This record gives sequence, structure tokens and C-alpha cells, in this order.
Amino acid sequence: MAHIYSSEDDDRLRAPQNIDSNNPEIPESSSRPQFTEQQSAQPYICLMTRREFVITAGIATTGWAVGVRFSSVQPVEAATVVEAPPAVAAENMTAVNLTINGVKHQLSLDPRVTLLDLLRENLALTGTKKGCDHGQCGACTVLANGRRINSCLSLAVVHQGEEITTIEGIAQGEQLHPLQNAFLEHDGLQCGYCTPGQICSALALMKEADRGDASLLTADLPNITKVELTAAEIRERMSGNICRCGAYPGIVKAIQTAQHHS
Repeated sequence: MAHIYSSEDDDRLRAPQNIDSNNPEIPESSSRPQFTEQQSAQPYICLMTRREFVITAGIATTGWAVGVRFSSVQPVEAATVVEAPPAVAAENMTAVNLTINGVKHQLSLDPRVTLLDLLRENLALTGTKKGCDHGQCGACTVLANGRRINSCLSLAVVHQGEEITTIEGIAQGEQLHPLQNAFLEHDGLQCGYCTPGQICSALALMKEADRGDASLLTADLPNITKVELTAAEIRERMSGNICRCGAYPGIVKAIQTAQHHS
């Protein structure tokens, strides 16, 4: 039966306890439980619910994992300051004469400068694009004495005295080249980033076919005079120019149309 608190309990709690100063023991009237030696020798049992156990174990495991993680992290070293290479001394510069899009240029260049960087950085002819910078995509294609090259792989000093043609030099003023018009007519482009290299490469391709230059697919080599640019021939000869937008069908049709009108 449950005990009901009454005023007698209140008086009993207020009553002074008789405690001997020489033997300050807890009075018998105290509600604190008294343990015998047999009871105190029993092991302490912590009552914990399953939920509390799972939570506690999870926190302990996470703490251990975080401690291992951060203990294995190597200390961050101070950033290494890389100084810019010193400017090339004047006596180490190389004089280069180039004709670019019909304009003669007398240049003094670091011999390590590529033709692509010369066009874009020194002469502001940014129509020629830098794609992979490894000669694999063809976006940087220009014409050197009519021959198509990857300008990212070619040093400018190698082309001493040559005529370089970029996309800026193909049109005649406001009059587009027939190949450029054909690209527009057949949607031979999408984003347009690779288009300057595609057009320069296609222009050289058409001249190669007119000279009778053979490709891997060209048949009847002893009697060849002029190569007919079939779709297969064009795809083979343009394989060095990548269009990541996938405008290849339009490019093939544009080249065929331009050759028929040339």
C-alpha cells in the first residue's frame, strides 16, 4: 500500500537528529539504506536499456574511428613557393621572320615558344584554339606554306621565313571563303570551338586531293591524278580533327560541297 505524506511526516523531518560528535554515524531514523558486508560484496550492476546501450556503443565506436582517422593524417607542410622563371636574356632571343595572313612580322622570340602561343599571346590571333595542347584534337590546326600542322606541337622558330595562314586569313575581307559558307549551309559546327581547325584542315585536304595525294583508303595509286573526296575519304583525311559536339555529318557534306564549287 502506498504511503500518503502527512503533517506527521513533516514534523518528523524537522525534528533534530541526535548525533554523537565523537561517533558521527547516520542516525537510525534516516531513510538512507544500510548495507551489510554481504550486500556490499556483491558486484555493482548498471541497469541500462537496450537503446541506451546501442547509443553509447555507437558514440564510443565513432570516437575511436575519428581518433584513428586524425591520428593517421600527416601534418600539412608549409606551401612551397615556386618562383617564376627569369626572363630570357636578350642574347638568348631568336630573330624570326614570318608572314602571317599576308602580313610580314619581324619577331624576337624565346626559342621555346610554340607557334600556337605566338599567334594567340603575342599577335592576338585568337581564332586558332588551344584544345588538348598535345596534338591530338586538331583545334590548333593552321597552314604552314599550305601544309596543315598542329601549331601546339611546332616551335615558332622552326617556321623561319614561312607563310602561316590562320582562320583569320581565309576570308577575303567581308567575303567568306566557299568552304566557310558550306560549313554554315550544312551546319558543320555546333559550339564552334573546333571549327577554325576544322576549316583550315579541310582547306588543305581539298588541295591534297587536287594534287592526287593518297590516303590509306585511296585505290589505284599508279593511275591517280585527282582524288575524289567520297565520304569515306573525307572521314579518313579529317580523322585528326575532333568535334566533340558530333557535327561530323555536316562537316563531310560541307567539304564535298566546297570541292564541287572549287
